[in-house]
Amino acid sequence: MKIIGIEAIPVCVPLKKGMTAKTAHGEHATSPYVIVKVHTDEGIVGLGEATISGLWSGETQLGTVAAITEYISPQLVGKDPRNITAARRAMDFIIKLNPFTKAAVEMALWDIAGKAANLPVYQLLGGRVRDKVRIKLVVWARDVPGSRVMAGEHLKLGVDCLKVKVGLDPETDIARVRAVREVAGLDIPVTVDANCGWTIQQARYCLRALAGANLLLAEQPIPAGDPLALAELRRDTPAPIMADESVFTLQDAWLLTTHRAADILSVYPGKHGGIAATAEIVAVAKAAGIRCTIGSNLELGIGTAAMLHVAAAFPEVDCDSFPADTIGPFYHDGEIITEPLDLGPPYAKVPTGPGLGVELDEGALAKFRVK
Repeated sequence: MKIIGIEAIPVCVPLKKGMTAKTAHGEHATSPYVIVKVHTDEGIVGLGEATISGLWSGETQLGTVAAITEYISPQLVGKDPRNITAARRAMDFIIKLNPFTKAAVEMALWDIAGKAANLPVYQLLGGRVRDKVRIKLVVWARDVPGSRVMAGEHLKLGVDCLKVKVGLDPETDIARVRAVREVAGLDIPVTVDANCGWTIQQARYCLRALAGANLLLAEQPIPAGDPLALAELRRDTPAPIMADESVFTLQDAWLLTTHRAADILSVYPGKHGGIAATAEIVAVAKAAGIRCTIGSNLELGIGTAAMLHVAAAFPEVDCDSFPADTIGPFYHDGEIITEPLDLGPPYAKVPTGPGLGVELDEGALAKFRVK
């Protein structure tokens, strides 16, 4: 089998009214992503999705299209798409960084490999250890009354864990989390995510103030790049610490675990440059004796499916204890796959069809395509 062409298709999909995201990184009302189609000479087409964000990795929609068209495609056309390790090496050689771009191409190769073997991707990864993935829904960084309303709406859907966005203003952050805890009651786990928004002093203050809220975890409370500072905070605050923006690469994971800077790692294919790279980071966490869960950059259906296959395949991705963020389709006002994923809540079902287990809706793709 040979790759005969790679398409990079820019799309813009809006978020639902009233569900737009607000975090320490700013507002997110529309998702300017790139859908990837890898064509083969046997007629099998692999699907991928680049959930790019300049705030996250520096990747832009135009940059992703150019990177795939001008750099990656010439390296991979004519090659066997099932040789995924060779394809990863070729991409890393021709262009540095660009993890979400490379992840989109790589997940399309896994999709092809699964379709060719008539097996789901999780089977290619060693088989599944779970067929459903516990999820949480997010209360964005709104005012306190708005946060109460959103928390209540999420609970009505059946979710049994809530994540509250913080990292903007310490006092408002504390009030927002306490309000959500009141709405949720004592039995619903609550996590917080500062998206790098607190200083270490603010994080220490806020997490101590929220000790009574019995937080399941505190996600990325301080900026990335200083594992020693994160380790110091971990030793000094009651809530378990989860690293997200701090762990993009395999080297990041090694540094974090070496310094005992986190209790949990947030992993997902887009951030790490693909499914195989995610598996490598999970292995580092396993060696260090810590757990992982699935994070998110508000994916659509293709990217979410790839995340669910990863969650299904590795016991160290402990979504039962630390619910996953495989929730992007909940927030988008549209989808580009023919059959929506079953995301619950409280459990998302892992697709069981060949490859990623999803099919592209060409009509929806045309609707959301950037001309």
